[in-house]
Amino acid sequence: MAQAHDSATERLTVDPAGLRGSNQSGMRAHNERLVLSLVRRDGALAKSDIARITGLSAQTVSVIMRGLEADGLLTRGEPVRGKIGQPSVPMSLAADGAFFFGLKIGRRSVDLVLVNLVGRIIGLHRQTYRYPSPEAVVGFVSTNLPALRALLPGPLQDRIGGLGIAMPFQLWNWAQHIHAPPGALDAWRDRDIAGELAALCDMPVYSQKDATAACGAELVFGTGERAQDFLYFYIGFFIGGGLVLNGHLFPGRTGNAAGVAPMPVPGPDGRMRRLMTVASLSTLADMMAANGQNPDQVWEDPSGWQIAPATVETWIAGAAEGLASAALSAVTLVELETIIIDGWMPADVRARLVEATRASFHRLDLAGITAPPAIREGTIGPQARELGGAVIPLSQRFLMDQPSIPKAG
Repeated sequence: MAQAHDSATERLTVDPAGLRGSNQSGMRAHNERLVLSLVRRDGALAKSDIARITGLSAQTVSVIMRGLEADGLLTRGEPVRGKIGQPSVPMSLAADGAFFFGLKIGRRSVDLVLVNLVGRIIGLHRQTYRYPSPEAVVGFVSTNLPALRALLPGPLQDRIGGLGIAMPFQLWNWAQHIHAPPGALDAWRDRDIAGELAALCDMPVYSQKDATAACGAELVFGTGERAQDFLYFYIGFFIGGGLVLNGHLFPGRTGNAAGVAPMPVPGPDGRMRRLMTVASLSTLADMMAANGQNPDQVWEDPSGWQIAPATVETWIAGAAEGLASAALSAVTLVELETIIIDGWMPADVRARLVEATRASFHRLDLAGITAPPAIREGTIGPQARELGGAVIPLSQRFLMDQPSIPKAG
């Protein structure tokens, strides 16, 4: 299970003048989102801090924060004394101020998670299958969503703000790659799964490409360095990607930006192949099967793989070469600060993969690359996709839909 992430670190950054607070009548929703986004990004803040950062009057900030506190979204910290005047009272996000469901529809499993406002997992249910069907997913949600909802006391159940779905882009196109029977995934073409679940669950439902959602989880709940521009790799059954530009999640025109799986990369024999063929867990599973090992364990538990070390090392070596080449292609197009690698795998395997990718990248010809990117691990882990699903309604309800927020000085 993913660790709790109490200090969210999404980077929300543009021309500060374009995001100054407004004192005009009718703009309270904007200003509330601004305050909540600042507190989420920077941690506990006093009213005076928020007034200084946003340019809002002290009176306006007081009214907003009293309202957010009354609504249960902010909580008071201990007064900070020792300065002239009244003690400063830092305000932080109230963990129980809101809750969200995140649903990951994968090629080998479906996961449903309930998280609170600061990204802590309240409960998680999971089911594996050979391939996904709409009926199986709807049945899974209809059974498990009420059970997760029941983990909250009655009054807190009214604070559930919606469900976000993280699923592969055009799932029906992957049937042959996951060894599903011909036509088995065709039902996904015409099914409005978000609409069906909205009617079933009686709450707002949103959907997003799974790796983009995972990238969103890193952006909002991640605990690492706050890079403004980064390419995010999530390694699941197939590898997927997400892109952040100027601190803003960039889904692209059709929602498939950073769909890295088909990226061409050179193989050991010099011939080009798609990144998904070397840097996906399906490749590791095929290697295990070829060596007489049961590959099912790869999909069951990401924390305790019992795989022959030589098999894992061979997979890491090939995946690292592919990731390094893909990263170089990306940074030549966009001057990315950072490459982040995460996935459905044990932490030690992820660490070794990142180190191998870093070494492979610096063996490449970097002429013309003025500032090579940092290559580091993601901070969310295996549950990044379902947590990313939960981030979607959280962002819709409470965060600024802007690429920039004034930075605290």
